[in-house]
Amino acid sequence: MIDLSMAGKLKLLETTLKLKIKGQDHVIPEIVQVLQNGEFGLKSKDRPKGSFLFLGPTGVGKTEITLTFSDYLFGKGKLHRFDMSEFMHFDSVKEFRGDEAGHIGRLEEVLKKYDDGVLLFDEMEKADKRILDLFLQILDTATVTLARGAKYNLSNFYIVFTSNIGSGRIKDSKYLTYGRIKKAIMLELKSVLRPEFVARISNICVFRKLEYDTQKEIAQSMLNSEISRIKLLGQNISYDSTLLNYVIRNGIDRNMGARPLRNCIETTVQTAVSNRLLNGFSADGMIKADLKNNKVVIANI
Repeated sequence: MIDLSMAGKLKLLETTLKLKIKGQDHVIPEIVQVLQNGEFGLKSKDRPKGSFLFLGPTGVGKTEITLTFSDYLFGKGKLHRFDMSEFMHFDSVKEFRGDEAGHIGRLEEVLKKYDDGVLLFDEMEKADKRILDLFLQILDTATVTLARGAKYNLSNFYIVFTSNIGSGRIKDSKYLTYGRIKKAIMLELKSVLRPEFVARISNICVFRKLEYDTQKEIAQSMLNSEISRIKLLGQNISYDSTLLNYVIRNGIDRNMGARPLRNCIETTVQTAVSNRLLNGFSADGMIKADLKNNKVVIANI
């Protein structure tokens, strides 16, 4: 039977994702459509509820969008992330899938405890070939047979893979249209991954690099959130454009994207406040940055 109870929530999913994830509006409708099909129970029971391959540079929102839709649909704690760079070599394969002697691997630890949710495999192209074979089985039959013989059904899971394949083309794509970038990345993808793997993915999305306006929007949102949190502690602080420019310059990296930004903002704001408090003053005031000397202070209003 088709479950209509999710209809109201699903209608707001696209808006929710666009509010949280900046600069990637072009992929959100495709992602929402797969999730919508899955939540209405339209997928075959011998396939996962949906599968995604998110391509793009580090720090552009691939993991963040997965966390956002997982929390929205299932609540906290239903996203299970695996960093596949930890499973590149033969000796590490058993840590992921277990072994014939009865050792339970990381994947089975999750599957023994949960029967639905989201499985996120970051940097999947780095995984050992034996693990990629397991992924093919999951996509093909929504089951996985692990090394010690245990078999699990994954038809109630969404499967998300992320990859940096082709990310260099995105970083250096100033004069190319998005359509040409995606076409080039898809050609590169098919030269790296097995065709049967690519063919079984429900949705392949190429995430854009973050342009300056998007970087500014993300930084402003994170700054507002951190300032609001500090205000709840009784410190009446604000900030001006110099601080915004400071955190963009220091918190966004060409190779890491916006990934370091949150830590930069939290460290910068908290350090300015604590230094003020250490000198016996209230932190009330405006946080300003001296970009020339790379310093941040709180000025009296």
